[in-house]
Amino acid sequence: MKLLVTGGAGFIGSHLIEHLLVRGDSVHCLDNFNDYYDPRIKRRNLTQAQQQNRFLLIEGDILDGSLLEELFSANSYDAVVHLAARAGVRPSIQQPLLYEQVNVLGTLNLLEQCRRHRVDRFIVASSSSVYGNNRKVPFHEDDPVDHPISPYAASKKATELVSFTYHHLYQISVTCLRFFTVFGPRQRPDMAIHKFTRLIHAGQPIPIYGDGRARRDYTYIDDVIRGLTASIDRCSGYRIYNLGESQTIDLLSLIGLIESALGKKAVLEHQPLQPGDVTITYADISRAEKELDYHPQTPVQEGIVGFVNWFLQSQDR
Repeated sequence: MKLLVTGGAGFIGSHLIEHLLVRGDSVHCLDNFNDYYDPRIKRRNLTQAQQQNRFLLIEGDILDGSLLEELFSANSYDAVVHLAARAGVRPSIQQPLLYEQVNVLGTLNLLEQCRRHRVDRFIVASSSSVYGNNRKVPFHEDDPVDHPISPYAASKKATELVSFTYHHLYQISVTCLRFFTVFGPRQRPDMAIHKFTRLIHAGQPIPIYGDGRARRDYTYIDDVIRGLTASIDRCSGYRIYNLGESQTIDLLSLIGLIESALGKKAVLEHQPLQPGDVTITYADISRAEKELDYHPQTPVQEGIVGFVNWFLQSQDR
């Protein structure tokens, strides 16, 4: 299979690319290496992939229509895996127009290329943030998601909607994946587990927004990659899937796991709850279990140990 993976130099994308190459696929990675976090980290993420002759890196932007036309004209892709996006709830409140442009218009640009060049499988990253402060838990894909509480969440819901439109009009098979706080080796440095680990290791205070009782469904990267791969192979019609662990843990307990793995105590710095933050994320994964054979195997307690080990090794390097 020949695939285009957008945002492939990122955390999830680089793991997916490595997995696809191991199983024998050809992969083109499109990434603009923006400065949301240090681009050197993203380049290191691709070190292993770049040793394979079935891998090609294209440095460019999903907002560059001419580049996309050139890329799709020169290649016959079996599927597009669209992971490129502006990420993060809090930054989206400061830059809503940027988030709308990259996440919505960028997705439309890719869908247009799929239409023009008859690529009939489109897998797109969505987010658990689309559920907002849903009071019904666990969250099911059929729950109403009409009240996003951040521009990021709204942009992710919009990508689902425009993807459905292209499925309806042009019979492109579309799979939307709602990720639930993915973590593991190479996790983005701005995400909570990585940030807390770095600060605790350095003996610096960590910010706790609210009372520390907010709960999250944390999903280990290896489990997400299995779900993502199945979604590529089984992409048919229009489907939305939750990819979570289907377990929750509160923030203070999560910090306790990191403390244990590091062998250091955290210094807590309590701050007000931030706009756009939700009180709980919790995935109902019954649809993914049934249709993707998705069965998470790494509980958060085990995953934290794996992440901290990677973090310490990366510090040594």
